[in-house]
Amino acid sequence: MGVNSLSRRRFLLGGVAVSGALVVGWGVLPARQRLNSALPLPTRGGVALNGWVGIAPDGKVQVAIPRSEMGQGVHTALPMLVAEEMDVPLSQVELVQAPIDKIFGNVAMLQDGLPFHPDDTGRLKAAVTWVTGKVARELGLIITGGSSSIKDAWEPMREAGATARAMLVAAAAAQWKANPIDCRTENGHVLHADGRSVPYGELALIAVDAQPGEVRLKSPAEFRLIGHAQPRRDTPSKVNGSAVFGIDVRPPGMLYAAVRMSPVIGGTVARVNGDAALKMPGVVKVVDYSAALPQRTGAGAGVAVIARSYWQARQAALALEVQWNEGALAHLSSADIDAVLARQLDQEDGYAYYQAGDMDAVAGRAPGVVRTVQAEYRAPYLAHAAMEPVNCTAQVSAGKVRVWAPTQSPGFAVEVAAKVAGVAARDVELHVTLLGGGFGRRLDVDMIAQAVAIARQADGQPVQLIWSREDDTTHDVYRPAALSRFSATLDAAGNVLGYDNKSAGGSIAHQFLKRNLGLPAGGPDKTTAEGEFDMQYYFPNQRIRHVIVDSPVPLGYWRSVGHSHNAFFKESFIDELAHAAGKDGVAFRRELLRQHPRHLAVLNAAVAHAGTPSAGRAHGVALHQSFGTIVAQVAEVSVQGKEIRVHRVVCAVDCGLAVNPNLIAQQAESAVVFGLSAALSGVVTIKDGRVEQSNFHDYPVLRLDQAPEVETIILPSSAHPEGMGEPATPPVAPAVANAVFKLTGKRLRSLPLTL
Repeated sequence: MGVNSLSRRRFLLGGVAVSGALVVGWGVLPARQRLNSALPLPTRGGVALNGWVGIAPDGKVQVAIPRSEMGQGVHTALPMLVAEEMDVPLSQVELVQAPIDKIFGNVAMLQDGLPFHPDDTGRLKAAVTWVTGKVARELGLIITGGSSSIKDAWEPMREAGATARAMLVAAAAAQWKANPIDCRTENGHVLHADGRSVPYGELALIAVDAQPGEVRLKSPAEFRLIGHAQPRRDTPSKVNGSAVFGIDVRPPGMLYAAVRMSPVIGGTVARVNGDAALKMPGVVKVVDYSAALPQRTGAGAGVAVIARSYWQARQAALALEVQWNEGALAHLSSADIDAVLARQLDQEDGYAYYQAGDMDAVAGRAPGVVRTVQAEYRAPYLAHAAMEPVNCTAQVSAGKVRVWAPTQSPGFAVEVAAKVAGVAARDVELHVTLLGGGFGRRLDVDMIAQAVAIARQADGQPVQLIWSREDDTTHDVYRPAALSRFSATLDAAGNVLGYDNKSAGGSIAHQFLKRNLGLPAGGPDKTTAEGEFDMQYYFPNQRIRHVIVDSPVPLGYWRSVGHSHNAFFKESFIDELAHAAGKDGVAFRRELLRQHPRHLAVLNAAVAHAGTPSAGRAHGVALHQSFGTIVAQVAEVSVQGKEIRVHRVVCAVDCGLAVNPNLIAQQAESAVVFGLSAALSGVVTIKDGRVEQSNFHDYPVLRLDQAPEVETIILPSSAHPEGMGEPATPPVAPAVANAVFKLTGKRLRSLPLTL
């Protein structure tokens, strides 16, 4: 890393220390504990032994779950951590929604957002990571995202289970007047060496006051649940239809609401005539909710119709006569945005996220340089297109607010509901339902603000707000559009002497923090350059920079965030360099990974398992690390006319210790399909300030007959568990593009991939 880059980073990241010695002193103090909560655990008749674990009279272990279940399997994986340490079957664990308390804040997600290279082992990184962890504990942001659920819960949930177990053993030993060392636990019981046994349920009341003594976490060699495939706990209810998603909520007396939002980005309501709508069947009220919204919510201004059924509300909303103030973006187009990205990239140096060696010397055609390879890559805006429509149910009555929401951000949901309703946060009761897909869209809470604003005018009745698919596609918070330029110099032997990469695009973090925390935009945003600056390929001279370009289009976190497009840029260009060097893409990568044996092992595993492609097909390879997890993919592809067909994807994964291999394989399959949808057809374009795509006919997702066979290989590891919800998405697009190049000789440098 260059001196200038290091100094700038120290300045930017050290800005938190403006209070000098006070902050330094605070920084070295122990971090806030994550075992005991300020709010009681809702144990449903049981006894809480700490903030995470309670025991019901029948011996069931009740576990607080602070992360949202959106298909990734946290309702199975998280209770496994507690069940393992408490020696109870997974079937004996009941799930309890965690209260809004700081011990449930997501620490790992904030630490992972720091813009450090994975190979950086310096004191600055260690110090900033430590302080960020402390800040995260103080903030207590309860968020499901960043593939961080297992990573963040790995220690606190196991410690909560081990502590509860030690308290139960102490209680049994006291009851028997025995030495705790002569007691052990098994199958929800405490057993004595002499054969005596007592179930947890009979010990709970005594255990509350018991001193746990030394609390010891199990070693991996002692695991009986962790590391072994377990069936998903939510599968039966999803199969028989009893699972409750946000759209399934039915409180007594519930009404429905449909919205009309400005078709132009940033537009507002000028005038509305609801006379025709009010005469339609089932219509209760027409509501202009715009004035009640905080200025920093996402979807913003609009008009709603409240009716006795959703169909009635939707038809009446379409009948509204609305005039819009289209605002300053009425003539915005994708071409305008692309031109600004290119201009900014031409004019600005950008922030250097990583640099090594002397790029200026290489750029000056240092001795040995015989060839320069340059390329420019592009990626479009993308919508989330989750299967469950955007929805929220809210009730405002007698100074209290009840909200039922499929949200990834319970803390933000409570805050915005309180603000819109004009009540204290303690007067908001939040019920987090299952999510029919999140992918980052439900980190934002604009739909919750809308629902509460509408419910304020429903005379105390609960109202379920549902967006149509068209509402969702045209009023999303989108994956940023991005432009990335590469330049590399090679010697006569095909060795890369210099590697220069500069990209441009909007900052999700700047917009998200302003929307949800009211923080001003500023400073570097790791997500803009992640997947480019933090690669493990070795080049003696390299420089990776990014230019943040303020986006007029609302931006949000999209599954795998910056990695989703930066992996395509980087892994495609690596393949270009291999071709320019006259080398096989796999052999070329192996040379660059000599200092990273874990990455090399993942690459080798994927290639070996893939074998040779069938006749008429080609293999494309990509390797990428994101959210701590290393993934290599081999895509088997054919080209028929102008159609790119992906038949098979081999996915090798090193995610640290595999808590539940079953879930890991499912997430790999899901991420491949999600990534392929974007790679082959995903694009959002802007014309006259409007999003042109509206539904699955012009924003398609992969169909069943297009889905490839996905084979997942999990490499054994005893390292700390890393993320798995997102890391298999980024390598898909470049693996397919690299296969297409082998088949056609055409280098596809823009997403989606089209011939």
